[in-house]
Amino acid sequence: MEVKGIFVPITLESIEPIIFPDVALYIKTGGNFVLYKSSGRDFTRHDHERLSKSGVAFVFVSSNDMDIITSYMEANAERILNDNNLDSKAKGKMIYQTSINFVNDIFTNPEKASDLGRTKRLIENLMLYLSNSPDAISSLESVMSHNYHTFVHSLQVASLTLLMHSEAFALPRDEMLDVGSGALLHDFGKIFVPQEILNKSGKLSEAEIVILKRHPEEGYVYLRDKGAFSQVTLMIVRLHHERCDGSGYPLGLESRDIPRSAQITGVADVYCSLTTDNHGKKNMSPHIAVQLMRNQMKDLFATNLLDTLENLVCVEEYQQFVL
Repeated sequence: MEVKGIFVPITLESIEPIIFPDVALYIKTGGNFVLYKSSGRDFTRHDHERLSKSGVAFVFVSSNDMDIITSYMEANAERILNDNNLDSKAKGKMIYQTSINFVNDIFTNPEKASDLGRTKRLIENLMLYLSNSPDAISSLESVMSHNYHTFVHSLQVASLTLLMHSEAFALPRDEMLDVGSGALLHDFGKIFVPQEILNKSGKLSEAEIVILKRHPEEGYVYLRDKGAFSQVTLMIVRLHHERCDGSGYPLGLESRDIPRSAQITGVADVYCSLTTDNHGKKNMSPHIAVQLMRNQMKDLFATNLLDTLENLVCVEEYQQFVL
């Protein structure tokens, strides 16, 4: 049965047979969404194996069912990450799926951004995965569709920002949670940018660029007024587009005035944009992206932060990974 509506991709590996919420599941065939399992029937291990053998990487759920799925995945994330029967790749897909669901929910329902405890629990689970998986960089895989680019990008930037902080600085846990929260929400202000600007395939006009450049300040003001977030988190949201030579926005600050965590998030933001396009395809190799940032973007980023980035993403065995 073919159906119409708004559907959300869920990685097959992030679905636990039997105990996954009882919602209808769909598969995509020839551009159409076809009902695979109706509500009221368990999704069994046999279903999982059958779809996997058929090369199905994603199933789809109705957007109307996302609240129950998001709540389930967030409640079970820590348990799954501590499950020794699952490999790093499966855990990586699960934490990415959970995180993308979260960002989608926050961006769609901005009033939920004030739930700081929920944000920090997610960052704790992301940190747990990154710290306990030696091959985390090569195992993390994005759940990408063109409609989810902003959400996936937020997770890519948050992951790399946390890894860069862990690599270069010994920060206390609470500050790492604040850093992760800021990186995860760095593009929150884009909820105030018209969709026709965000989704425009061609070059933006000068007037459209002015509107787009408001997003760091608008995101900062909204989250600041919620009164729940730390200054570390808020400054990342506000200042991640500032550049060391003063050419950034919204304030045109120079390096000495840009908080370190905002600088690191800015580096991660640009790197992820260079290496992954809007469809999740590899744009550029890690080596070329880093060299471009060193040479063609000279003076925009602190050299020591580019060194940290290169040490993380340009190790030979990680070359196939695109954050």
